[in-house]
Amino acid sequence: MKRKYLFLLAILGFLPKLLWASEPEQVLTGVYLMNLYDLNLDENSFYADFYVWFKWKGEIDPTGIEFVNMVEKWGMTQEPFEDTIILLDGGWKYQGFRVEGRFFHPFELQRFPLDRHPLELHMEHPDYPASELVFVKDTTSSPIYYRPELALAGWELLGAELLTKTHNYETDFGNPDNPAINFSDFVFRFSITRPVSYFVLKLLLPLTIVIFAALGALLFFPSYVDARISLPVGSLLTAVFLQQSYADALPDVGYMVLMDKIYLLAYGLIAAVMFQLILTGNKLQRFKKKELDLHRLKIRERKMAAFFLAVYFIGTLLLVFFD
Repeated sequence: MKRKYLFLLAILGFLPKLLWASEPEQVLTGVYLMNLYDLNLDENSFYADFYVWFKWKGEIDPTGIEFVNMVEKWGMTQEPFEDTIILLDGGWKYQGFRVEGRFFHPFELQRFPLDRHPLELHMEHPDYPASELVFVKDTTSSPIYYRPELALAGWELLGAELLTKTHNYETDFGNPDNPAINFSDFVFRFSITRPVSYFVLKLLLPLTIVIFAALGALLFFPSYVDARISLPVGSLLTAVFLQQSYADALPDVGYMVLMDKIYLLAYGLIAAVMFQLILTGNKLQRFKKKELDLHRLKIRERKMAAFFLAVYFIGTLLLVFFD
């Protein structure tokens, strides 16, 4: 009976060691962004200059990381903080790097010019799966993740965050003896967006002026046929040039962006104005002026102009908030 108790005590004493051994080594990881520049929408990439550091207590050295979404690896620079790993109070080991390089990000432009982009840096250790090594957010350091003076021309900075994910490689890479493995994927996400003023003042305001000019044709007296028809025709040509001016700054995409849909609405309204002017002009040619109630026709077209203007503003709001 005594032997049974001794055996049970031995198992209970050894069990915590087994449970501890089965847990992956956790590495406290932090990032501090210094510079972000050269956003290339055509090549879906950006340059980043940042610090990254690691604190750990296990036997595995986590500093041999790989930046999964880095491109042009030949141009990357990675300078360590120290020549060797530092020992901190509490038994922590510490090392870090300053990294600069170009990274891949698929820019989705469906919401242009109100598009937002979560630029990400993905870090993994290629030699240790998630069952052995896990990168977690360093909560012992300051929660500031980028330089306060950091600015990116033409963009607003929305903030940054650190995330821990698991990257599942659903392949054996051609080796049936090598099953699919999960790796700890540490992500630094930095979100940016275009200023609303860019959309309102540089894109929407000129188009709105063009729409007002086109609708102004309906305010002319119906007998001024030549002057009336010239306004929507000129507005149509101006709208085409305005759309081309911002489209040249975008990469070739196989879908319509938000601004394209607003322009499509504007084209429809200009076409409707031209159609109404043609109908009125035909009536003037078919009937004598004395047989037409021009005053009543003028009032009806002014109401139509107000209706078209309301359609433009409501349609634009619906596209902006619900598209």
